[in-house]
Amino acid sequence: MNKTILVTGLLLGVLAIIFGAFGAHGLKKVLTVDELGTFETGVRYQMYQALFLMLLSVLPKVADDAKKWVFYSVVIGVVLFSFSIYLLATNKLTGFDFRKIGWVTPIGGLFMIVGWIYLILSVLTKK
Repeated sequence: MNKTILVTGLLLGVLAIIFGAFGAHGLKKVLTVDELGTFETGVRYQMYQALFLMLLSVLPKVADDAKKWVFYSVVIGVVLFSFSIYLLATNKLTGFDFRKIGWVTPIGGLFMIVGWIYLILSVLTKK
């Protein structure tokens, strides 16, 4: 499981770098300053979670079962939060109105928060 968590963290990290560069260079001329800021928020939180997963993979005092639940919560959170933000920020460039699914963004944020809290509780309750 540690290898899966590490590789997923690395993958999310490299994707955050790619999306960040795409936003800064490829979208600069087609999005407003506010839309670019929104896009960058998705990138920033994706990178935070990537680093978090890489750290999680090497934490020795966390049970594998707890790592698994934190991992799933964070990955679901990133997909719902960051990827919905990417779609919302670039909404005007597509034929679909992604604002209809904007409600998934806070749910994704909640999943990320739950992952962090689960890890905190796991560390505090481990003997």
